[in-house]
Amino acid sequence: MRGVQAAGGTPLSGQVPAPAEGEPTAEPARPRRVGLLLGVAAFVIAADIITKAVAVAHIREYSRIHVVGSLLMLTLTRNGGAAFNIGGTSMTIVFTAIAAGVVFYILRASRNLRSIGWAITLGLLLGGATGNLVDRIFRAPAPFRGDVVDWIELPHWPVFNLADSAIVCAGFLVVLLALRGIRLDGSRAARDEGFHVTDPRAADSPPTLSSPPSSPSPQSAPSSPSSQSGPPCPSPQSPPPSPQSPQPHSSEPDYPKPDYPESQSRAAQSP
Repeated sequence: MRGVQAAGGTPLSGQVPAPAEGEPTAEPARPRRVGLLLGVAAFVIAADIITKAVAVAHIREYSRIHVVGSLLMLTLTRNGGAAFNIGGTSMTIVFTAIAAGVVFYILRASRNLRSIGWAITLGLLLGGATGNLVDRIFRAPAPFRGDVVDWIELPHWPVFNLADSAIVCAGFLVVLLALRGIRLDGSRAARDEGFHVTDPRAADSPPTLSSPPSSPSPQSAPSSPSSQSGPPCPSPQSPPPSPQSPQPHSSEPDYPKPDYPESQSRAAQSP
């Protein structure tokens, strides 16, 4: 005997019964993409920290090194604001708290992360936010109030770093994934294709398009009794008419017989 009784509806053999013919099969569960997210974030953090250290060691502050003429230049600046020095130094502690909240939210949302696109997007966002958060925590002038090192300059654009670039790229990918209807778990959001379901019980069934009723053709339209020619058909319930028996042919003439007076008939009868 089995030591543990199986639950109701569970086969004792341990095999899952095959679905019936025509029944939709459940899609296999997608693997979690936490490893991809952490890998992208680690690459962004490492690249950001290394490039900032090289910039601080080899570039003098506010000097310019022309890499591609005036199109791409390297310089060294420090800011206490958000990305691209937005907000100024007075909001440094606020942006530090915001960056820490973004990191915490991404790590919490990664439990249901099964989309490759969202894993790359959140990895870029996590790496960029963490790269700038490291500067705010450990750089001068004070812990949690440090200035972020920026070293890439483009014409008519604020000076930025690799962490800022990762955050901007993540923003574009978020818009793209939202337009395509891709969720964190890898599924696609249902789009309204013009189907209307009035019965809530039929919400799970696939909607169908209803064609407008077609007008009857003149050939198929029933004709009125007055327009029908010929004798009417007998009703199936009425008995068929019995054939009339033929009348015997009489040899007597059809003209009327004369009526004789009664006196003449008596005289005729007397001798």
